[in-house]
Amino acid sequence: MSTVTVKPEEVGMSSAGLQNVTQLVRRYVDQGRYAGTVSVVARRGEVVHFEANGLMDVERGQAMRPDTVFRIYSMTKPIVSVGLMLLYEQGLFQLNDPVSAYLPELADLKVFAGGDADRYEVRDPARPMTVRDLLMHTSGLATLNGKNPVGELYRRAGLTGMDSTATLAELPRQLAELPLQADPGSRWIYGISTDLVGLLCEVISGQPLDQYLQDRLFDPLGMVDTGFSVPEPNIHRLAAAYTYAEPGGADAEPPDGANAEPGGQQPRAYALADDPWTSAYTRPRTFLSGVAGLVSTAGDYLRFGRMLAGGGSLDGVRVMGPRTLRFMTANHLPDGRDLASMADFGGETRREGQGFGLGFGVLLDQTVAQTIGTTGEYFWGGAASTAFWVSPADDLITIFLTQLRPSATYAIRRELRAAVYASLTD
Repeated sequence: MSTVTVKPEEVGMSSAGLQNVTQLVRRYVDQGRYAGTVSVVARRGEVVHFEANGLMDVERGQAMRPDTVFRIYSMTKPIVSVGLMLLYEQGLFQLNDPVSAYLPELADLKVFAGGDADRYEVRDPARPMTVRDLLMHTSGLATLNGKNPVGELYRRAGLTGMDSTATLAELPRQLAELPLQADPGSRWIYGISTDLVGLLCEVISGQPLDQYLQDRLFDPLGMVDTGFSVPEPNIHRLAAAYTYAEPGGADAEPPDGANAEPGGQQPRAYALADDPWTSAYTRPRTFLSGVAGLVSTAGDYLRFGRMLAGGGSLDGVRVMGPRTLRFMTANHLPDGRDLASMADFGGETRREGQGFGLGFGVLLDQTVAQTIGTTGEYFWGGAASTAFWVSPADDLITIFLTQLRPSATYAIRRELRAAVYASLTD
């Protein structure tokens, strides 16, 4: 497990500046907005900040640990995308290959052309869906909670994502009976594309996704706590998951004897959503979701981040070529466009000044994005307010883990970015 290894000044950072990071995350805990957090900052291969704050399980009064296991949800996507690109490095597929070459059930997909979920028209797509489309979220596939007819059709078909009792192998058959939301390549839709990325890992490698990732990434990188479920001996380290609730409301009231106010200052603004001891993550999972299925720790995700920052190598073990990573973390949106110009976030932020690569968001222009950062930074986050980013130009890694849904409840990601970048002194 990683701990602080050097004084910040030794790697061009300010100890006083990093106190802003500490104070920021502690303020969220003390104000009852998050139950607990783990935050990590590393530069030039050295850890300068690694802190656990608050509680990992409010109902049981258990303190947050540095090795707490978190549901990382969409921070699964970069890992699974890297997994698929390892097969690309072997020459086993090309990015412009039609997806139907590997998943033949998807050969005759149609595009929604009008109507509603009860009665609608379809048409042929302008072009086939490619492997790159899946990695970029330009496949035309909808999001499960989309407020549109195709999203409604997904729900009626029982496409329930990572909670499904089906398997990845059954997904193409289900999707073949449903229309695409848009032509492949025409829109950036944050949907279920990465589940098919995970399935391609299985089909091309010949291994189940969990075993494939274990063999190619988790074991080589020493990511000992990352997987699709939590083994019984580690359940005591799984954090409780919470959802936003109005402060002082009935849903926010704790059971008798529980520590409702980690900082002892304000009522908590969250309610229990997933008890760690009864969670589905404590049992083997059937649907190995590339979209949002993994659990991990700050230490494990730091090892993944250090591999990325190291150009595909960590502690002398190379898992990917540096040029492959640079290719993945370049903006692949057509004509250098940003997400705001072609994205459907279903009501989320428009993300001006941010592009997208193969599994990663990419910062194009900090002034347009209206957030401090360095051009070329790549990043992503998860539904429970988790986040990470890597800045190659600064040789900087930041990881933030907590368990509160929805992720848009607070502006912690922008605030954390401001505090971390302000602590750089060179």
